[in-house]
Amino acid sequence: MITIKIGGSVVDDLHPSTIADIKKITESEGVIIVHGGGKEVTKVCKQLGKEPKFVTSPSGIKSRYTDKETAEIFTMVMSGRINKTIVQMLQKNGINAIGLSGVDARVIEADRKKRLLIINEKGRKQAIDGGYTGKIKNVNSEFIKSLLKQGLTPVISPIAISEESEFLNVDGDRAAAYVAGSVGSDKVLFITNVDGLLMDEKVVAKLTLAEAKEIRPKIGPGMEKKILASTEAL
Repeated sequence: MITIKIGGSVVDDLHPSTIADIKKITESEGVIIVHGGGKEVTKVCKQLGKEPKFVTSPSGIKSRYTDKETAEIFTMVMSGRINKTIVQMLQKNGINAIGLSGVDARVIEADRKKRLLIINEKGRKQAIDGGYTGKIKNVNSEFIKSLLKQGLTPVISPIAISEESEFLNVDGDRAAAYVAGSVGSDKVLFITNVDGLLMDEKVVAKLTLAEAKEIRPKIGPGMEKKILASTEAL
């Protein structure tokens, strides 16, 4: 079983060979797809007159601040246009895909973050309201496995549901990691618009768990999240 994370930056530009590779894998084992789409969410927010807001954590990780209106836009774009575009693409190529959000069948449950610790404009630490961002606590692995047994390929958008049944924005890379860990995937693949992790301008082919934990704080925020997600999947 393999879990594949498709980055939002490559959703509209997936190479035909990538789709062919996914189809080949589905012929021999189960495939679960989790996707991103932050770039498209930002575009739609601006079209609707909602200026996106980003915050930076004390460790230097930049992330979207999700208030209620942004959460609604996020849900619309992620679980609507992006999710169905991927499903349509897979179906067109003979892959029996089914689109879901983490809300459906409570596939991804998360706790709503009450407070966020950020670095403000003055460079100081500041605690702000957590908005509608979630920390994943559970994945409905049995439901996902039941879809795989029916020969379906789940395509999951990273919109989680809270205990109070609220829409919550969760990081796509970490959602893929939690899904992979919960269902017992043998591998997690990240499809992105970069060649991979670069160290001294060279692509790193392999890391041990200890090495990944050691270098994580030293790399850029985009790849840092993927390294974190990879360690969480183990």
